[in-house]
Amino acid sequence: MSTMKNTVKSLLAVCIAALALSSCKEQYTTYGGDEYVMFADTVMTYAVQKDVDYFSIPVVSTVAADHDRTFGVEILDSKSNAIENYHYSLRSNTVTIPAGQTRADVQVHGLYDNIQPGDSLAFTLSLVMPDELEMGLYGRQTRAELMKVCPFDVEAFTGWCVVSSTFLQNYSITGEYQRLVRTSVHPLLENTVICHDWLQDGYDVNLSFDLSDPLDPQVILPEGQTMSDEASFFGMVHGDNRILVRNSAFAGSYYSSCGTYLYVWTEMYVKNLDETVGTVGHFYNVMQWVSDEEAERLRMEEGM
Repeated sequence: MSTMKNTVKSLLAVCIAALALSSCKEQYTTYGGDEYVMFADTVMTYAVQKDVDYFSIPVVSTVAADHDRTFGVEILDSKSNAIENYHYSLRSNTVTIPAGQTRADVQVHGLYDNIQPGDSLAFTLSLVMPDELEMGLYGRQTRAELMKVCPFDVEAFTGWCVVSSTFLQNYSITGEYQRLVRTSVHPLLENTVICHDWLQDGYDVNLSFDLSDPLDPQVILPEGQTMSDEASFFGMVHGDNRILVRNSAFAGSYYSSCGTYLYVWTEMYVKNLDETVGTVGHFYNVMQWVSDEEAERLRMEEGM
């Protein structure tokens, strides 16, 4: 999965040019060229968060005018499965681009408690405006997809965890591809957990959570961590007897903001005196946190 966001952006170069031009002018008039008004994105995913009242859906114009421009905002029920005033509500059914500006925002309140994690909800908006303001290629509509984003709590990713790893599947002597491991909050690094004995006894690995984009909840493996010695898996030593681990450059790693699981694509590699010997490969790992009771059952019944 390359991204948890399913975003199709269609910002126009003419809008960017208009923004640049408007910033250089002291007197605002309608600049040369045709005037078109549209939503900045034809499809966009928006985060619905507990502590955020509104998210914004931008409306843009190809020109700046010397007067305010107000347009109606219509909800197209036939193209929506999200329910107005249950899943979301508009702050206003109009939007005004101020004089001298080329952008305004339709503000939307997401009803956090009425949206479940994993819901596939969206609504379609259409601008009510004269036909001559519509650019045929982009139209006057936008589809807003809703994603529930829960408040982050690092403690949700501590305790007992089942790790399923394609690395273990390929290299484990026993053929087992799952381990029951313990995780704890790192005492010094923010938003980081320590995975004790992650894929091999005696080797802890840190996992960090990137909170910068609620729609892109990434998991970071700090560079240069040792996840095992070589002999335990390979039966021989190719480098300095360390198998190192880092994020794979070929696929992303993400955590669930509303769940207690994550999946991480890793690259395992070997060095010798800081010189790279070679890459072992790229491996997929799923981590699912379980209760103490479930962990005890797995130990007793599954032998983990």
